[in-house]
Amino acid sequence: MEVIGAQLALFRINAGLTQRSLGERTTASEETIASIEQGRRALMPHLATEFDQLLNTGGALAAGVAKLPPKEKYPIWAEEFIAYERQAISLCGYENGVIPGLLQTEDYARATFRSNIPHLSEEVIERRVTARLDRQRILHKTHPVTASFVISEAAVLSNLGGREVMQGQISHLRSCAEINGVSIQVLPLNREHHAGLAGPFVLLETQDHQRLAYTEIHRSSELYDDLDDVSVLTQKYGMLRMQALNAEETMGLLDRLLGEQ
Repeated sequence: MEVIGAQLALFRINAGLTQRSLGERTTASEETIASIEQGRRALMPHLATEFDQLLNTGGALAAGVAKLPPKEKYPIWAEEFIAYERQAISLCGYENGVIPGLLQTEDYARATFRSNIPHLSEEVIERRVTARLDRQRILHKTHPVTASFVISEAAVLSNLGGREVMQGQISHLRSCAEINGVSIQVLPLNREHHAGLAGPFVLLETQDHQRLAYTEIHRSSELYDDLDDVSVLTQKYGMLRMQALNAEETMGLLDRLLGEQ
């Protein structure tokens, strides 16, 4: 990773660009570019292609990334999905085990990665935490994504990371619920039936109005663009929103949980 990062820095400087100006011309943030150049974050293939085209490298970065040992490639199953997520205009997600990544605090995100089996090194954990927090920028852009989340009460009531971590996470959820364009709803545990028994999923709409769905389980993931598949999950999400507490009731629940801690 350090070699690829050094190459990116050299190509950028030769092109007369700062990290900020390069970030303004690509889908990567200034912070992401800095992390890559310092060898703290792996360069993902789609970004390598973007940089190659902008910096006129003749494909050198993409070729270098392709030759990296597997252990040094970006360790995430959702690489293609995240590329779409970065440019999405709307996003809907259901989670039944953990708080959605876009709503996680740094400490909570770290606790999720430390729960991974097989265990991850601290270096890998910190790299993944940084990447997850970087994704959250889409909620705070000048023209932020319109985002809706339905979260199982089980995730909200869990003790992942310990009491202090969860208190911080619930407080953060409460703050996120007040972001313009963000809706958070909790699905109560006492529901006799609900539409999310098959597990978590995400729906998104791109800038050119393509509708996609994404699911992830263990060591595999699936990105759906077939209209029938996306329609089924869209129907499920609509039902989940009706079965969940509304936004005001959810904020009341979070306030009560914060008062109990």
